[in-house]
Amino acid sequence: MTVSGPGDLFDALGDPVRRYVLEFLAAGEQSAGGIVDAVRRRAPISQPGVSQHLKVLRDAGLVTVRADGNRRLYALDPEGLDAAQAWLVRLADPMRQFTQPLDALATEVARGKRARRVTAAERPAEQQPGGDARSA
Repeated sequence: MTVSGPGDLFDALGDPVRRYVLEFLAAGEQSAGGIVDAVRRRAPISQPGVSQHLKVLRDAGLVTVRADGNRRLYALDPEGLDAAQAWLVRLADPMRQFTQPLDALATEVARGKRARRVTAAERPAEQQPGGDARSA
């Protein structure tokens, strides 16, 4: 399943019924009928209305559905939740995306310094900086 962009994810989260469905699914996989019953205990909504909310959540990549006989079972989609979380993390800490590349750069700089030290230590004394072969 393709995860939607942040706009679709957060548009889907903008409705309190859909947020409740996600909270309800956090307890684990649920049947469509179980979701309808739970939502109807909280708000006056028809079964087709709940189905439409489930479709929006599926399209946004926040829930998955699978068939089990004639039942449809819904669950949270970890990929969609990870995408939403990653977007929020980038928003809260915009410099975090540079952490790994900077760590890699620091490693390469350290390797270069080590290589230069090893190369310098392997040179004969007359080739060392400040060493003069004529003064020997």
